[in-house]
Order: sequence, then structure tokens, then C-alpha cells
Amino acid sequence: MDLGEGLRKALAKLSGATIIDAKTIREFSKELQKAMLSADVEVGLVFEFTKRIEDAALKEKMPKGVSPKDYITNMVYEQLVAMMGRGYAPEVKPKKILLAGMYGSGKTTTAAKLAKFYQDRGFSAGVICCDVTRPAAYEQLETLAKQANVSFFGIKGESDASKIAREGLVRLKDRKVIICDSSGRSALDDELIEELKGINKVFNPDEKFLVITADIGQIAGKQASEFDRAIGINGVIVTRLDGSGRGGGALSAVSAAKAQIAFIGTGEKLNSLELYDSKKFVGRLLGIPDLEGLIESVQNAVKEANIKPEDMENAELNFETFYTQLKAMNKMGPIKNMLGMMGMADVPKETLDNSETKLKKYGNIISSMTKEERRDEKLVREGNRIKRIAAGSGTTEKDVRELLNDFNKMKKFANMFKNNRDLRRNLSKFMPKM
Repeated sequence: MDLGEGLRKALAKLSGATIIDAKTIREFSKELQKAMLSADVEVGLVFEFTKRIEDAALKEKMPKGVSPKDYITNMVYEQLVAMMGRGYAPEVKPKKILLAGMYGSGKTTTAAKLAKFYQDRGFSAGVICCDVTRPAAYEQLETLAKQANVSFFGIKGESDASKIAREGLVRLKDRKVIICDSSGRSALDDELIEELKGINKVFNPDEKFLVITADIGQIAGKQASEFDRAIGINGVIVTRLDGSGRGGGALSAVSAAKAQIAFIGTGEKLNSLELYDSKKFVGRLLGIPDLEGLIESVQNAVKEANIKPEDMENAELNFETFYTQLKAMNKMGPIKNMLGMMGMADVPKETLDNSETKLKKYGNIISSMTKEERRDEKLVREGNRIKRIAAGSGTTEKDVRELLNDFNKMKKFANMFKNNRDLRRNLSKFMPKM
């Protein structure tokens, strides 16, 4: 059970409570402790946190018209935000960034994600491979840089990281944002510290970020303190927050170590990097919808897929436009992340996996259709087209018929929505303009 699931289950038990008494609060406190300890939140932080909840719940008077569950949920939300830290929002401007961290922390992927993050915001970006110890680090960063459409520099076989950094600055001098990926180790030893200090002196970064994984839990705080003492860091980037039950442990530990979290990685895709906002993160943990984040994610996906929103708004729904929508959804990352932004975090894993598989299958089927078939779905049912499409997409005829049936249902709903002005008007009140 991850932290969010544990917290939501604890809060769900308050749904039937009509009063908040000492017994109810003590039982709720135990559930909170269980959820947080299983997520590897440091013991001292857990007991400080639950004591503040208990004291506030028993001493403060609950406002009239507010349900006990909503009252306690708001209290838990505020205390969690305080515990997870406010975060560090770096200025989006020209800069040089040095990434440091242990083996397996995701530095190389993060370097490409970070370069793409700034390039998407109008700043030409480049990456320098100063990882001189890990085999294939050069090839990995070069490949990721191509995928992110950013510049790359490295010297294959060179063991002097400082020399690579120095030449990289010359070669990438026309880039507005330059990111340096450094070597990792299994521990922060003297050799790594000296190597990082050498790069730091030559590269002279504006920002230094420690990259850690969410699954290391409370050890994250120790790492943040050690790297800060060694080279001084501006902030921390936490990776693999998409599926780690220990994410809360890592974030709270970093905050307790007085380090600031700058970015979080929420998936494998290069656009799965976002500025850390503890309010949004805690909101997702508790199942509170993040419509602002969802809309921003949709807008970025539409932009990346080269889709003009006005064209989609007036376009007829057929397999061609549906395929375009599928490609945009794929740019948004895992369905789990999207549902979390919608406040639907407890959808069963089996359902999520089935949905991911089905969407991928549907994309393959549509890609095997002719242009005429995509524009007129009725053609698909003619002759041996279903058999041909199934063979071409590596699926079965049953899969193709399932897509046809699901698509017809979707089209009926789309037409109903299009023709129902009142429904559109009411929905638009809650959605900011794209």
C-alpha cells in the first residue's frame, strides 16, 4: 500500500462519524501512523505529525455545517503540505545546471527531461555527458538528447570530467540552458567529491541539483545533507514518483533536512517532469482533483503532438481524429497520473493495466487502416477489411469489432454532448479556457 492509498483509507473510515471524540481521533491517528510508517516516513516525523492532528482536532471547535471527515481532511492536508515542504521554484531563465547523485538515481534521464523542460519554454538547451564511469552513459544521453531535440556534447572514452565540461561549454556556448550530467557512485566517497568539485570549478553552474529516487525513503534526507556539505546544492529532484509507495518518505525526509525540492519525475517519458508543488502533490495523495495540472498536461500534450485545438474542436469524430487524440493521450503519460489529477486515484490496478493495453491495441488497429477507412468507419465492416486490419495490427478480428463497438458508443456520446447546449454551458463554468 502506498502513502496516498493508506491516507485515503484512513480518511474513508471517518465518513460515518457524526462527532469527533477522543476515541475516534486516537483510532484515526493509529491509521495515519500505520500508513506513514509503511511509506517509510521517519518515525519522529510521523509522531510529531499525528500529535499535531490530535491536538488540533480535540482542542479546536469544528465549524458549523462542516462534516467531521471534511474537517479532518483539511487538517491533514495542511499538516502534510507543511511536512512535505513548499518546494523551490527555479527561475525559468538562461542558466547552467549541474546534476549530481548516486548510481541508479536517474540523473541521465533527468538531464534530458530538464533540457526538454526549458526548451519547451523557449530556451535553447544542451546537455554535456560528464559521466566518465558508467558504461554506455555517453550513448544513453546522446540518444535521449536526440529524442528531446536538444544539443549534446561528450567525449567518448575521456576520463577527465573537468576537461569534458570545459570543452562542452565552448561547443554549446550558443545554448541558453546547459545541463551537465555527472558520474554516480554507490556512496559519496572522496573520489566522487573531488570529481564533482573539479566539474563545479570549470562549469561554474548557476544551480546544482541532487537527483534521488523516491523509493529510497528517509535515506533521501541523509543524501541531501551529505551532498550539500560536499558541493552545496540548490535543490533536489525526486525521480520515480509515479509508482513508489515511499515517495512521501523521501519528500518528507528531504524537507526535514532543510533541502528544497525543485522538480519531481512522474514517469518514464521525457515530458514527465514537473516543478514540485507540495499543495498539488498532497492533493493528489488525498484524492483532491488537480484540474489546473490536468489542463496544463492536456495543453502540453496537444502542443507536442502538433494538434491545433481549434481544428479538433470543429472536427468530425472519426478514426482519424480519434487516432490523433490517442497520440495526444500517449504524450500525457500513464493513465494513473491523469486519473490522479481528476481525484480518481483508487481505480484498481487491473483496470488501469487493461485500459493501457486496450488503448495501445486500438492505436495499432487504427494505424493499420487505410486513410479512407479512418475517415469512414462504415467501410471497415465491408468485405474482408476486418480480417486484413487484424492481421496488419497483430490483433484479432474480435479486437477490431470491439473497437468498432466502443467507437460507436463514443460517437453517440460526442454527438449528444455537441447538441446539448445546456450541458456544454454548465461544464464550461468549471473549465478554464484552453
